[in-house]
Amino acid sequence: MTVKGKSVMKDKKFDIIIIGGGPAGFAAGIYAARSRMITLVIESLSIMGQATMTEVIENYPGIEKMTGIDLVFAMKRQAESFGTKFTQGTVKKLFLRTDSGKKFWRVEDENGVYEAQAVIVASGAHSKQLDVPGEKELIGKGVSYCATCDGAFFKEKNIVVVGGGDAAVEEALYLTRFGKRVTLIHRRDKLRAAKIYQERFFANNKTEFIGENIVEGIIGKDKVEGVAVKNLKTGEKGSVSCDGVFIFVGWEPNTDFLKGIIRLDQK
Repeated sequence: MTVKGKSVMKDKKFDIIIIGGGPAGFAAGIYAARSRMITLVIESLSIMGQATMTEVIENYPGIEKMTGIDLVFAMKRQAESFGTKFTQGTVKKLFLRTDSGKKFWRVEDENGVYEAQAVIVASGAHSKQLDVPGEKELIGKGVSYCATCDGAFFKEKNIVVVGGGDAAVEEALYLTRFGKRVTLIHRRDKLRAAKIYQERFFANNKTEFIGENIVEGIIGKDKVEGVAVKNLKTGEKGSVSCDGVFIFVGWEPNTDFLKGIIRLDQK
């Protein structure tokens, strides 16, 4: 049950705890609960999942077309139907304990400590930042990492999207619903996105592509007014006027809570 926005679990001991409330976590919950394991999924409301930020999913087998958030909720309902329990929280600590010769995991979030014989980490990732001047200062003032969250604020505005992969091109296409002009800036001369997304992008009369350029800064005091760019081929510097900047340059794993617990590589 939920009390004042916090999930309260009567039972704190489980066979398995799954950290992460996205498709991977819910799929694990389905399999574990169907195997008659007492299963808990800890889902964070403070971390936006990649699926929930996706406007349309059309490459999932058996699903012709569905919004990301609808797919996630469908998977959650399926996991619940088999008995998976859920709680809302962001895991802070994870540690292995031994009691009477038996080992078990203790998982701590802001609501308490839970115990399980095994833990599955499906904590997903968050958007990378450019780490350029003006970016942090203008978050929420024209800088965004989620087109489906903030696109509607830029109706008939000029928008810049930074990136060249599937997420960048897909979100740029979504933003054409609102923006007057959507300019995609990418460090390479060609996009890395799937061909089907590229075809849709270049066929759209609201889009523009600027290749072989990087964004060196975001211009504006109280709100975004443009981006400073540098041509990687010529070294020439310039600027692109815009009202909003959407950044899709990759993902960082949500694994800080695992440092010192298991070995992590750079990615």
